[in-house]
Amino acid sequence: MKKILLLTTGGTIASVSGKDGLAPGITDEEIVKYLPELGSMYKVESKTVMEIDSTNMQPENWVTLAEAVFENYGRYDGFVITHGTDTMGYTSAALSYMLQNLAKPVVITGSQVPIDYANTDARKNIADAARFACEAAGGVFIVFNGKVINGTRAVKMRTRSYDAFRSINHPYIAYIEDDAVTYCKPLLQEHSNRVKLDTALCTDVFLLKLHPGTKPELFDFLKQQYKGVIIEGFGLGGVPFQGRNLVPKINELIDAGVAVVIATQCLEEGGDLTVYEVGRKVNGELIISSKDMNKEAVVPKLMWALGKSTDLRMIKTLMETPIAGDRNL
Repeated sequence: MKKILLLTTGGTIASVSGKDGLAPGITDEEIVKYLPELGSMYKVESKTVMEIDSTNMQPENWVTLAEAVFENYGRYDGFVITHGTDTMGYTSAALSYMLQNLAKPVVITGSQVPIDYANTDARKNIADAARFACEAAGGVFIVFNGKVINGTRAVKMRTRSYDAFRSINHPYIAYIEDDAVTYCKPLLQEHSNRVKLDTALCTDVFLLKLHPGTKPELFDFLKQQYKGVIIEGFGLGGVPFQGRNLVPKINELIDAGVAVVIATQCLEEGGDLTVYEVGRKVNGELIISSKDMNKEAVVPKLMWALGKSTDLRMIKTLMETPIAGDRNL
């Protein structure tokens, strides 16, 4: 019988109604009691790691979760983490960078409706997550509404529907139905080294979404406050250079030693700074292109890369090297 560790963090799945609205209040033991059938299929042990709405999730909480998995890694066959949906994609990507060489599944799930509601999706999602946690699949995954998504590719698309998450720019890993796991393609498992915990983060990262009229002066403030800036440009990653010209200020950021990532606001197909003039005017030598990564992965990856080095060339290499399936291009 497989042995699974259930780690709970709060979120909608563990929420109860209070005077100020829904808030986490259901313990890990209570969550397990809602799924008595799990005990006949797996040996499930549980632990509350934190009890927060995922809107309040911070990078320091990612570290706590990564440490909880690492410290218990040798004692279990797989891990299930219950988590609020709002920042689940950020957490799954962060764990993908901080837990290296995983040979076991670390599965994150949650729900759109609390587990003690009659119409909850929590019980199915936890059951599916536990099922996938027993697979011979190393890595971090999100399991939600019968879909298995690579941990660096999950994006929340809907605020209420059970089908909340999509896999962006990457195939789904598998589908789960009636306790059967159907893979979309064979998983390539290469784990020659022991699992490694790598939690050094620099959280001084800012995500800026450009719009027509963005002021160049904004970058003077960013230069003083942040070590990494992610700019979501237009289309393939275009940055305006007429009217309110942002290019000189972006290059000043780089000259000041700030790591700058150019991303696209478009959800699918990724960016390419080499196609248009509006992409080529930024510092082509040191600018970092996120290509087809989603922001939920770019943000924690930049924090992780900045935790390794202050050298912009090294940071660029780390960011543009595919890790845990986070980029195809």
